Amino acid sequence: MNNKVGIIGVGQSAFVRTYPGSIRELVFESFREAMTDAGIARTDIDATVVCSAPEYDKQRSPAGVIAEYLGLNPQPTFYAETLCSSSSTGLRLAYSLVASGLHDMVMVIGFQIMSQLTSNESQERMGRGADIQWESPFGTMMPAYYAMHAQAHMAKYGTTPEDLALIRVKAATYGQLNPLAVYRKPVTLEQFTDPASFLGGPVATPLRAGDCCANADGSSCLIVASEEKARAFSKKPVWIKGVGAASAPVNMAGRARLSGLDAAEEAARQAYKMAGITAADINVAEVHDCFTIAELMAYENLGFAKPGEGRDLIRAKETYKDGKIPVNVDGGLLSKGHPIGATGGSQVRTIVLQLRGEAGEIQVKDPVFGLVHNIGGVGLYGNVTIFGVD
Repeated sequence: MNNKVGIIGVGQSAFVRTYPGSIRELVFESFREAMTDAGIARTDIDATVVCSAPEYDKQRSPAGVIAEYLGLNPQPTFYAETLCSSSSTGLRLAYSLVASGLHDMVMVIGFQIMSQLTSNESQERMGRGADIQWESPFGTMMPAYYAMHAQAHMAKYGTTPEDLALIRVKAATYGQLNPLAVYRKPVTLEQFTDPASFLGGPVATPLRAGDCCANADGSSCLIVASEEKARAFSKKPVWIKGVGAASAPVNMAGRARLSGLDAAEEAARQAYKMAGITAADINVAEVHDCFTIAELMAYENLGFAKPGEGRDLIRAKETYKDGKIPVNVDGGLLSKGHPIGATGGSQVRTIVLQLRGEAGEIQVKDPVFGLVHNIGGVGLYGNVTIFGVD
C-alpha cells in the first residue's frame, strides 16, 4: 500500500479524574473539536473505529452506541482493543482502510471512563490483563510489573531512583502548560525524598507514587483521510509515514529480558523502515510513560539512546522542549492521566499540533518528523507511528 494517508482533524476532551456524564457526552467533546479542526460534515466520514478497553466499560458494544449518538449511521463502525494502546491500534486499522482504497475518510475515537469502577475493581481488571492461570492469581498488578522492569534496569545499568524522579519533574514542567491535563502542578526532586510528600510514598519498590501515572476519564478523536481528501480539506495535513506493531509473551517468564520492551523495539524497527528514516531524524516524540521507568526504557527502545544510556538524556535535559529529542512536552501520561482507550489518540493529537506549528507554549522548533510510542499492557502490545509534514 503506497497511497499517502494523512490526518486532517484531531480532538481531545479534558482528561479528568471523574467525568460526570455518559460515554456519549464524553466522546462528543473530542469529536466536536476534531470535526471543527477538519472542517468536514458527518456525511464525509466513511467509517468509524471506536477504541477502548472493554473490561472498564459498563456499556457492552460501545461502538454502536457512540456511532448512533454522533450521527454516524449507516456508515460501518468497527471496534478495536489492545489494552492501553487501543487507539493507536485503531489508527493502524484506519490507515489500512484508507491506504487500501476501501474508504476515503475514517474516524478513530478512543475513550475510557475509568471512574465508573472503584479503585479496587480497576486494579482487579488490570491484574487480569496478565495470564489468569499463571500470573494474576499471585497478585501481580501494573505497578509491580513495571517495578520489576525498573529493578532489572537498575541492576543491569546502574540507573537510580533519582533518574526516574527527573522524568516526573519534566512531566510536571510541561503538564502545567497543558489545560487538558489532570495534574498541573510543579514537582521538585526534593518531594521524592520528603517524608511529608505524597510523591515519595512507596508503591512497589523502587517505584513511588510520583513514578506512577493516574487513571483518568477522557476521549480523543482523529480523522484519517486519503491524499485526495486530505489536500481538499486541509491546508496542513500531517502524513502517516510509518506504522509498526508487535507483541510479546504475556507471561514475564516467557521474555528474554526485563530491562527493555521487545515489542516496542520491533514496532519501532518496522516504523523506521517504512518511513525510510532513523531515530536521529525524529524531532519530537510522545512515548507511553505510564511509569517513569517506561519512559526511560522508551528512550532506549526507540533508539534515542543506547541501552543503559537513557538516563543520560534526562540528566542532561535532552528530552526537554529545547533538547536534542523533546519527549512528552505535553506532560505525558504522568501529568495528563491515562484514560486507557483515549491515550494513543491524545499522543497523536500532540504530535499533529507540533508538526503543524500549532502547539503554543510547548511548540518544538521546526519539527519535520514526529513519533508516537504507545504500549498496551506490560509491554504486551507495542505500537509506533511516525508522522511527517510532507
